[in-house]
Amino acid sequence: MIRRKTEVLRTGRFSVLTAHTRFFLSSSSDIIALMMIERIDSQARILWDYHHMNHPLREADCLFVLCSHDLRVADYAARLFLEGWAPVLIFSGGMAHQNDLLDTGWELSEAETFARRALDAGVPEEAVILETRASNTGENVLFTSALLEKSRLSFRTFLAVQKPYMERRAWAAIRKLRPDWDVLMTSPPVSYEDYPDPAQGISREDLINIMVGDLQRIREYPEKGFQIPQEIPPRVLEAGQELIRAGYDRHLIG
Repeated sequence: MIRRKTEVLRTGRFSVLTAHTRFFLSSSSDIIALMMIERIDSQARILWDYHHMNHPLREADCLFVLCSHDLRVADYAARLFLEGWAPVLIFSGGMAHQNDLLDTGWELSEAETFARRALDAGVPEEAVILETRASNTGENVLFTSALLEKSRLSFRTFLAVQKPYMERRAWAAIRKLRPDWDVLMTSPPVSYEDYPDPAQGISREDLINIMVGDLQRIREYPEKGFQIPQEIPPRVLEAGQELIRAGYDRHLIG
């Protein structure tokens, strides 16, 4: 566990958790340890900011929720519905990410779990559409599209709801697979510092690992046909490489 700077200076001994190793440092090493933590966080914030699309909220035909392990996304989507941003809530997500950093451990699909959370918040059941098979972002889009066509529902404008660090990658996938959809992205308004949530099993280390992996996917997925290409500023690329060198490589692909 990483203690806050004031606690470090007061106690003179603390543990620093990097991506792979825990170091116990004496007071003579406090400044070096703090610089290391702050440097990693400064590079991680660069990725955090880049992954956001910063789209403004607007009313839409439906809320398209790409489900995950983060129930705060369900709560935020329910709030948007209750505030009147859209009359329909689509939850898309199956039993995905088993035995990896995004594993939920839930017995129900992500979509069913999110929907229960929304119903508990006051969303009427008749306003909810469930897609319970998708195991990745592309399938979220394709399976939801097929479900809407089968149900003869024609939506033009979408307010897509995702985790903060997944906004950009989700938007790129939607634009690739359904360029006819008019989509804006949104996510729970939470800062990088406040996003880790031990109650949901989301640690700082996991967050940084996942953001690094998602940056890699933004670079490589266009060649695979999974999403549209996007510009990545050199500063963002450099931050990602520095974090990989620091050991944040657990969410990288092949």
